[in-house]
Amino acid sequence: MAEAQAQQRGGYAEDVSAERLAEIGLRLEVDGEIATITLDRPEKRNAQTFATWSALARIGETLPEQVRVVVVKGEGPSFSAGIDLRMFTSEGVPGQGSFSSAAASEGADLEQLISQAQAGFLWLRRPEIVSVAAVQGHAIGAGFQLALACDLRIVADDVAFCMKEPALGLVPDLTGTKPLVELVGLAKAIDICLTARTVHADEAMRIGLAEQVVVRGDLEQTVHDKVAQLLSTNRDAAVATKRLLQGARARTLEEQSAAERLEQAARIRALFP
Repeated sequence: MAEAQAQQRGGYAEDVSAERLAEIGLRLEVDGEIATITLDRPEKRNAQTFATWSALARIGETLPEQVRVVVVKGEGPSFSAGIDLRMFTSEGVPGQGSFSSAAASEGADLEQLISQAQAGFLWLRRPEIVSVAAVQGHAIGAGFQLALACDLRIVADDVAFCMKEPALGLVPDLTGTKPLVELVGLAKAIDICLTARTVHADEAMRIGLAEQVVVRGDLEQTVHDKVAQLLSTNRDAAVATKRLLQGARARTLEEQSAAERLEQAARIRALFP
């Protein structure tokens, strides 16, 4: 537990250099208004660790202001096969500890560790960016939740979503339960999670988990085209619109109408000072 917390507070959390990210199994490329985060442990099917989540959080904290679109993708045949299984062993991941060492500590510390992990996912919803998951192959557990953390999911026809945590005696805790329910409804979310079954591309498209399904070879170009479309709109209008859409579920019609008025008045004043 102490090792994992140390990695969260220092080390990986302090450094998002290309060298450090490569050690963790991540790549970050920023090209003008586009940032691309690549899970880069193909030999492990891009399995995630405490260090992965800490680095993702730090990327969010240090993202250049000019970035409007964030693409999240995985190197190799899988998007992410979920949690690195070494985290379930007593030895854990070298330098990072394990769930068993975390469980030996008091509950408050364990909850803090989970909160720090969640920070690597939460920032992908910020209004000032649009996040796009390019998903191929396995997206299991933490991989499924990383895709759910993004605003849009463009998937290859070989995608295999699975919420594996309940089958392991755990719950999905990386911010995935709320978007899953909002996308597919409560009954379908219960079915997907409590059976830990696999959702393939055709079903993902039908129930709203995916915005587009394409053949594997077309995934990169399709994401590129979608990014270009997203960047074609006015930045400030896009931020305000996403903010409106994100708040819509929690508001009544009257409250949403009022929010629209406020946002539109601000936009008109900006356009016609």
